Amino acid sequence: MDAPTTVVFADLTGSTGVFETLGNTKATQAITRLTHWIGQVCEAHSGRVVKTLGDGVLAVFPEGSRAVAAVVEMQRVHQNRIKTWPANLRMRLQVGVACGEIVEINGDCYGDAVNVASRLSDMSGADQIWATDTVIQQLSPKDVRFRSLGPINLKGKAEARVIYRIEWQSEVATDFLTIAGALEQTASPSDAVPGQIDLSWLDVNASFNASALPIHIGRVAEADFVINDPRVSRLHAKIEWRQGAFVLADISSYGTWVRFTSNGTDAPTELPLRRQECVLLGAGEMALGAPFSDFTVPTVAFHLSAGVVALARRGVRA
Repeated sequence: MDAPTTVVFADLTGSTGVFETLGNTKATQAITRLTHWIGQVCEAHSGRVVKTLGDGVLAVFPEGSRAVAAVVEMQRVHQNRIKTWPANLRMRLQVGVACGEIVEINGDCYGDAVNVASRLSDMSGADQIWATDTVIQQLSPKDVRFRSLGPINLKGKAEARVIYRIEWQSEVATDFLTIAGALEQTASPSDAVPGQIDLSWLDVNASFNASALPIHIGRVAEADFVINDPRVSRLHAKIEWRQGAFVLADISSYGTWVRFTSNGTDAPTELPLRRQECVLLGAGEMALGAPFSDFTVPTVAFHLSAGVVALARRGVRA
């Protein structure tokens, strides 16, 4: 296909626990019903299911607005449906949406948009919809609300992509949301002024100027910020100053989870990293070696001091 196509990857999380609880036969039936329903929602919004991949669905749409309408409906209906399900059977949705040229061969789809949508689905986490700027540019303010997550490094990509979170929950406050008209400008590396990052864990506090980076967070004494916990790898994560931004890279055995501080009116953005990178925004926390759901996990708070460039201007909130 020559015309840009919007690609959706929708995956179910928690299927492993369902197999353990129900057994192979019943779990397969339950997952098949859900993926079939996901496909029906896509088709109702002019989408076409290319294939199912176990507990996931790959679909393509002629327009970004139709794709976003489909995935928002999926999240809202599914979230309401699983409220009555036992906790160990609640499979939740994580969705990635990208737009670009694709090639169809023997009924399958290939192309950069397919790869990016898949990676966004993997990175987004449960109950999330992540989309590229090329998708957001197709939307009007009345279509949906969304929030910039800033430039995020994707595996296999030389440059970071500006990624947005689709805010499908009806109760999300509008103060942190953006509109399509605000996408005209984003900050460039030349706008950036080196700043400072402050880290704290328990009673350990340290500050690092951008000019002193990179630094390492880890368990051993050679690390620049030491966390003495067995779940933390010897050298667990690295923070760099790159292209005008603080970039966190997970280099651990068990992963790093990042969440950004909100103003208390919407759910914090939580990003799981497994040998992946993300741009740090404003302030938040890093969970090292286990997700935030484990209340015992060692958690490092971070705060970026004034001087760091705003990742987007003219109404786009980072």
